[in-house]
Amino acid sequence: MVKTMPLIACHECDLLHRARPVPEESIAKCRRCGAVLYRHKRNSLDITLAMAIAGLILFIICNTHPFLALKQEGLIQETTIITGVKELYNQGMHALALLVLITSVVAPLIHLAGMVYVLLPLKLNRMPWKMPATFRFLQTIQQWTLMEVFMLGILVSMVKLSKTATVVPGIALYCFLVLIFVMAGTTASLDPRIIWEKLGHTHE
Repeated sequence: MVKTMPLIACHECDLLHRARPVPEESIAKCRRCGAVLYRHKRNSLDITLAMAIAGLILFIICNTHPFLALKQEGLIQETTIITGVKELYNQGMHALALLVLITSVVAPLIHLAGMVYVLLPLKLNRMPWKMPATFRFLQTIQQWTLMEVFMLGILVSMVKLSKTATVVPGIALYCFLVLIFVMAGTTASLDPRIIWEKLGHTHE
């Protein structure tokens, strides 16, 4: 059986090309307009897997340790991400609470755990169950990880609360900040073509 190479369309001029393997740190360009079609990222699988595992560790810390502590008149109140979601819900802002829960907790957790689920077996030369559907779902849910917006809201709140109380950042806040960069690094280091190539080799 002859294996056919997948087609890829140029995002600039829509010319179809055969997606051929390229050397490490090399790029494939469109024959017509010269736009970059894709690039071979070095050690993509290893780097992405390491970042996903690190992201899971940071995520656990973010959701099990205090995010902020408010000191006012001798009283100390510690908050976590889930505490903030509950407070929004109790104040009647149900839609906003659900949005924060999905974009700051549920989506990042599913994305990180899903990446480990897909990449770890591939690293061990095994194929995870329902891998194609899982990977497509992860690429979709990645759009819902909006932790940067949540972090911006936290910083604005800290500035406003500092006028009435002493705001003490918790370890979860620093871990959350690092997690944002780790999530971005996970996306930047991943070469989806490697995933699909491994899937094709398994089914040859």
